[in-house]
Amino acid sequence: MKLGHVHLKVKELTRAEKFYTTALNATVSERLEDHYSFLTVGEAHHDIALQALGSSAAPPPLNAVGLYHSAFEVKETAELKEVIRRLDSMNIHYQMVDHGISWALYTEDPDGNGVEFYLDRRRAAKGRTIWNGYSTRLTLDNLIETS
Repeated sequence: MKLGHVHLKVKELTRAEKFYTTALNATVSERLEDHYSFLTVGEAHHDIALQALGSSAAPPPLNAVGLYHSAFEVKETAELKEVIRRLDSMNIHYQMVDHGISWALYTEDPDGNGVEFYLDRRRAAKGRTIWNGYSTRLTLDNLIETS
């Protein structure tokens, strides 16, 4: 079994499409008027389904049970740096975290849905094989040093 796609409810389809096509370098594979958009980051018809609810839709409740974030794995440090460049170009705030097993960028899409971009570091020099429950701040200098 594998994860087929993530379905996200958003207020405005065009705004959400712009975020995901820029941040993920995704492409729109299909769009149904202003109601649904299907985006792909690879071989599948879609990895993300966006459903527009309209501008009056309520935001996700804070500290409620539900999806915390969707996560997208990059293959190398250069690709993580490219994600940083794309987020910076959109003036999107993000946090960089070193989990030992991974380096991660955490942000939100325009509707408050959590999004993570990460590089698996379990087999890398100075990487850990098991997460110990602690994380430290990751900096651009860490990424430059390992390039």
